[in-house]
Amino acid sequence: MKPSVIDYPHGISAVDSGYVRPQLDAIHLVVEKGRAAVIDTGTNDSVALVLAALADKGIAPDAIDFVILTHVHLDHAGGAGLLMAKAPNAKLVVHPRGARHMIDPSKLMAATRDVYGVDEATRMYGDIVPVPADRVIEAPDGSIVSLAGRTFTFHDTPGHARHHNCIQDGATGHLFTGDMFGLSYRELDRDGRQFVFPATTPTQFDPDAFHASIDRMTALEPGALYLTHYGKVDDVSRIAADLLRLVDAHAALGRRCATIEDPNSRAAALKAGVRAIAVDEAARQPWGIAGDAIDDVLGMDIVLNADGLESWIASGTATKRDQRAAA
Repeated sequence: MKPSVIDYPHGISAVDSGYVRPQLDAIHLVVEKGRAAVIDTGTNDSVALVLAALADKGIAPDAIDFVILTHVHLDHAGGAGLLMAKAPNAKLVVHPRGARHMIDPSKLMAATRDVYGVDEATRMYGDIVPVPADRVIEAPDGSIVSLAGRTFTFHDTPGHARHHNCIQDGATGHLFTGDMFGLSYRELDRDGRQFVFPATTPTQFDPDAFHASIDRMTALEPGALYLTHYGKVDDVSRIAADLLRLVDAHAALGRRCATIEDPNSRAAALKAGVRAIAVDEAARQPWGIAGDAIDDVLGMDIVLNADGLESWIASGTATKRDQRAAA
């Protein structure tokens, strides 16, 4: 299967990972002086597409110097072990909180089964290949690696997950943002204008940390963002402001639903509430989709966002902000 690739300037490309549907999940490549870095990997099924895309650029597997993960959710990292097995010179660069899960993915896979169910998790991700510990580089805040002289700086950015880094490209100042800047599917575009929707996927949503991370990344004044979902996004200040407003709307929904005692009723209210946020945003902007098309494009994300808010409520932190305000 020939990979679907978008080539941007400065040696940066987005490869469609083939996960779920077209243009949902991007793997970013950076090629510099005949060497390559792969930023996020998709799933095991994505590895052949990555290698084919690199081959089309004249890059052999042994010229991959780094496999870089923004975080270890499996739509981003599920194929890392298999790709590392095929790239003999590569080092895996990952947040310190995520490193152990790449070396021993058993707990990560168990958590994924809890979210999706055993059969669906197996269908989507297969068996996760461990990465040898001596090939893993932990990247705490401020870490830098160099690809043929081109630097990548790692920024600890919790909010979506506590094991999340955004990576700044030294050649452009642009950021590879994983899920921290949410979802910007191309179906949402209208007249060339791009839009965003948060990703509050289980299990570590933290709206206060989300705000701090987004503020910190926008302070770097990147000219563009590269989102896993999906591709290059410009107009960073506007996108960031929209994102934080929508994060606040999700948090407010979670706090309201935290008072619903029946779990089934709360789950239904959360899902309906996330969908209502999406419908309202589609009309406000307006997005390039409306009505049933919102469910076609964002249906899975609406469910996952609601599940993430449920996890936030269950953690007991959803009501702490109100308690602090009342103190």
